[in-house]
Amino acid sequence: MLGSLANAWKIPELQRKLLFTFAMLAAYRLGAYIPLPGVDPSVLGGGLQSNNPITGLFGTFTGGAFNNFAVFSLGIMPYITAAIVMQLMTVAIPRLQELAKEGETGQQKITQYTRYFTLALALIQSVAMVLFFRSAQGGGALAGTTPIQILVAIVTLTAGVMLTMWFGELISQRGLGNGISLIITASILSQAPVAITALRENGDVLTVVILGLLAVIIVAAIVFVNEGQRRIPITYAKRQVGRRMSQGGTTYLPLKVNMAGVIPIIFASSLLLFPVVLAQLASSGDPNSILARLSSFFNAGGAPYLILYAMLIIMFTYFYTAVQFNPVEHADNLKKSGGYVPGYRPGQPTAIYLNNVLTRITLFGALFLAVVAVLPYLISGTLNLGNSIFLGGTSMLIVVGVSLDTVRQLESQLMMRNYEGFLKKR
Repeated sequence: MLGSLANAWKIPELQRKLLFTFAMLAAYRLGAYIPLPGVDPSVLGGGLQSNNPITGLFGTFTGGAFNNFAVFSLGIMPYITAAIVMQLMTVAIPRLQELAKEGETGQQKITQYTRYFTLALALIQSVAMVLFFRSAQGGGALAGTTPIQILVAIVTLTAGVMLTMWFGELISQRGLGNGISLIITASILSQAPVAITALRENGDVLTVVILGLLAVIIVAAIVFVNEGQRRIPITYAKRQVGRRMSQGGTTYLPLKVNMAGVIPIIFASSLLLFPVVLAQLASSGDPNSILARLSSFFNAGGAPYLILYAMLIIMFTYFYTAVQFNPVEHADNLKKSGGYVPGYRPGQPTAIYLNNVLTRITLFGALFLAVVAVLPYLISGTLNLGNSIFLGGTSMLIVVGVSLDTVRQLESQLMMRNYEGFLKKR
């Protein structure tokens, strides 16, 4: 990755993209330390000290902004939740299906609907978060505020979500791309020193060594699975095209084991986090309320939470794989271009074969993602480490996956710009 960054820095266009991306991420990180209007400075000095796994989880995804009562306390989670719902609605609602088939124009409409939905979710979560900050559970940071100050805090939190969404879109358009994922990665990496310090304080030397070895093994496994693929052999027959005879040959169709990347992890975490955090924030610290009991039942690290978390990861892995790869469409394209899979007739038999292969390899990829995401919770409970590594597997999956995608994009852009030089060398 460092080599790709160094090579990209030598090209002026890529250099501008890198600087723009770093500037947007720096602006986002700056917003994680700007406090909400009306926050008590004495409470702000200590930040939100909570051992609650949910608030810790939210703090990690927002890069500590939630714990600092900052303007970006909601992070990018409302936008991700809105994107999930819109993806599901696109499959279920015919009107949205028609828009999705209209190309760039239809996609712009769907993106606009996602922004409106993000605004509504951000407003709802802002109200719940202000109630949380006013309670003793939230440190009383907004205790004693006037209605005008409460309204200003709600508007500020909502504007912070929309500004974060805008940063992500700018990075995708003018930067390195994959803006939302890079923002989440920057948030997670910013909390790495805090997590390492907590681990050193709560664990002995042997525990730290064991966890270090497990981290290396998990990272290697993530890279191995993300880069793994099943190559389907494709044979092209000779055929007459006008006056020219096209040459036949043999190639392959690569099917990735984890075609969905880190999207299932991000979506599952966000979707599971939204109702639980909303219930906890709106319960106003009353442990006997229905919302508080719901939050306690789905407490991060508990069996119901982990089971639902794993099921959502598996579901979203299959869902996004189905969105990205259509076996029927690929089989038809092979048939039109004169290609076929040896041993299978072109058309429907080829589509069935591709679907069966994709289902089997996706199952392995989905189970791998679920195991890596759930395993740190089990290790933390077994070694009695508290919440110091409660997001370890999810963090590593997101950071490693986004890093691999970023490096792949840099290398493809470097290859495209240096292709002429490669030809001259040969």
